Amino acid sequence: MNRYIIMTVGKTHSGKTTFANELEKKLVNAVVIDQDSHAEFLQLQYPRLVPSGGPNLLIYALTRAVFDYAVNETDCHLILSNSNLKMNSRRVLLEEFHGKGFTSILVHLDIPDSVLRERVAASTRSTTILRTAASFKEVLDGQQTEAIALSESEADVLITINQTDETANAIARVVELVKGEEE
Repeated sequence: MNRYIIMTVGKTHSGKTTFANELEKKLVNAVVIDQDSHAEFLQLQYPRLVPSGGPNLLIYALTRAVFDYAVNETDCHLILSNSNLKMNSRRVLLEEFHGKGFTSILVHLDIPDSVLRERVAASTRSTTILRTAASFKEVLDGQQTEAIALSESEADVLITINQTDETANAIARVVELVKGEEE
């Protein structure tokens, strides 16, 4: 069986986690790996270990442990639900998975900034996961200066969602790709 790595890419509140969780419900034998969940766990359980600045090596180590277990001890398809905004970081990770025989799908949630600002303003999401920003508005403001550059050559398949109402079709497309491979 060919395994898939489905990576979501997008700014805060673009729907990455919602997409990943909905996709997981539709795919047999898939698991969501959500770095925000790891961040929240670390903040709640080990607050003294979480660095106040600089790279959060602890979250990277925890996520790496989950990746390694999922890759080496299961036959699950992996759905990565975190921002993945930096092309070089995505490239390194995707090359690693390609080297292990995974087929990659990048899902870019390129939702208009006006929608993201409305979502952030109405959000009741816990800010526990934030280390260097005080609010999701601050996170989104910081992401405005970062251009998200994606290349079709990064992954085997690139799917872009520009409007919220395109999500169901994107999920159906991913399911079709994975199931088509399994048959």
